[in-house]
Amino acid sequence: MVNGKPAWGNFSFGRHFALDLFQIVLNYHFMESLHASKIFEALSSDVRLDLFRLLVKNAPEGLVAGEIAKQLDIPSTNLSFHLKAIVQSGLADVEREGRFMRYKANIPLMLDIIAYLTSECCSKNPEACLKFRDASGVLPGFLPKHCPGEG
Repeated sequence: MVNGKPAWGNFSFGRHFALDLFQIVLNYHFMESLHASKIFEALSSDVRLDLFRLLVKNAPEGLVAGEIAKQLDIPSTNLSFHLKAIVQSGLADVEREGRFMRYKANIPLMLDIIAYLTSECCSKNPEACLKFRDASGVLPGFLPKHCPGEG
């Protein structure tokens, strides 16, 4: 209890504004969707998609910008534009190494976005979810062991 109110029930931010737990959950979901859409926007370019996949392939060490440009066969000036979009989305981190910049894929975020996309798959019919998994090309063990809604 805080000031006679349950700590989880109502959050008051002044006299006229109260936010209940349901609104907070909805707001959190919206922010999750907003963040996910920014990630998908960053990956909507074939160059950025190839760039991110290259960083994932070279995780956890990452690559310096010159090596990325060489492997993707794109000019450094074009690459910096795409790297900026990937870093701003949170899909990659950048660290200075002397005069070089090393880019590393944010693997936990990649896994979070996969979980976000699949978290409610066939939630009313887990058996269908298992059939879809079997029909997909995803290797066993990559996805969680249980589908949503499974007991």
